[in-house]
Amino acid sequence: MFSGGGGTADRLKKDPGLLWRGRGGLTAAEDCLKALEILDAAMAAGARAVLLGVGLTTLQRWRRQFAGDGDGLDRRKGSQRLVSHRLSDEERQRILLTCNEPEFAALPPGQIVPILADRGLYIGSQRSFYRVLNAHGQTHRRGRARPPQEPRPVPQLEARWPNEVWS
Repeated sequence: MFSGGGGTADRLKKDPGLLWRGRGGLTAAEDCLKALEILDAAMAAGARAVLLGVGLTTLQRWRRQFAGDGDGLDRRKGSQRLVSHRLSDEERQRILLTCNEPEFAALPPGQIVPILADRGLYIGSQRSFYRVLNAHGQTHRRGRARPPQEPRPVPQLEARWPNEVWS
C-alpha cells in the first residue's frame, strides 16, 4: 500500500485519515464541524481520537473555533516574514507582459529567460517566471500548443469459431 521501508511508523505518518486531505491541507469549516460531530459520537461510544487521523492540537483548535457562537473560521496568522527580494507588483507585471508578447507567447519560461539573457535583459529567474505564470493560470499549453489527444480505443475482437478473426 505504501512505499518506504519504515513499516508501521511510515504507515501511521502517511495515513491521510478519514478526511482524505493529507498533511498541511486546509480543511473547510463544514468538514471540521462534521468531523467533530463524528468524533464526539464515537468518543461517547468509547472510541479514540486516532480514528480520524487528526492531531490532538488540531482537534483542540477546531473546538475553539466552534466554541460559543464561533463561525469556524481559521483566524491563525500566517508567517510574518518579510522577504526583501520578493518580486514587486511592477516586476510581476513586466514578466507577465513579456511572456504574453507575440514573440514569447508560445514559449515556456525555460526558453524565454535564455533568449532575454542573450539580449542582455534580466527580468527574473526561470522559477520566478513560472511562479508568475502559474498565479495567472498560464503555465499549461502556452501559445498554439495543442492539448493532448484522447487515446484511441483498442479494437475489441471476438472469435466465436476458428479462422474468424485475423489480425
